[in-house]
Amino acid sequence: MLNLLKKKLKKITQKKVNKVYKLCIVGLGNPGSKYNGTRHNVGKDWLIDISQQYFKEFQNKPKYEAEFGESHNARTLWITPSNFVNESGRTISKILKSHNLDTNMFLIIHDDLDLEPGELRIKEGGGHGGHNGLRDIIKRTGKSDFIRLRVGIGHPGMKNEVTNWVLNKFSPDEKKSIDNAYSKFVDVFELIINNHLQKVQKILHTK
Repeated sequence: MLNLLKKKLKKITQKKVNKVYKLCIVGLGNPGSKYNGTRHNVGKDWLIDISQQYFKEFQNKPKYEAEFGESHNARTLWITPSNFVNESGRTISKILKSHNLDTNMFLIIHDDLDLEPGELRIKEGGGHGGHNGLRDIIKRTGKSDFIRLRVGIGHPGMKNEVTNWVLNKFSPDEKKSIDNAYSKFVDVFELIINNHLQKVQKILHTK
């Protein structure tokens, strides 16, 4: 009986060990359809859009306050948090506690007020730059060495207009810039997956 139990435990352990992710991609955004297409949700919207090329649908994981997807022979984990942007760290910290991942294996896709609409920047580590989602992730994990893909959404000009700005949708001209940027993102996606960040930087940062 004891030997049988040991064998079962060994099988369970092997299954868990075999699932080792190399990268976890997170698209930040607020929950609910009313936020779809808003400036603050560009990271989440982009991740959902490109996921259709890799798997059928995300699976709801209430335990993590998120929806999960997998690709590249279960080496890449896809995450869209189901909490609000400023609570994103709750999902990230829960994933870190139960998966073979470190913070430097995360790619966070998020909106950025300091970049013009459609401007893209990718880098490893850094501060939160005033972004409440990044602020919460850094606060809850105690680390800031994750990779970020910053998607420019422009700035309204006045600080007191920022909240309203990020929760509204892009203007038609901005949408064209965002769509062009998304095409660039699609073009470099496999390079990102394979950790060729310097190549990606050269492509995205060169005008």
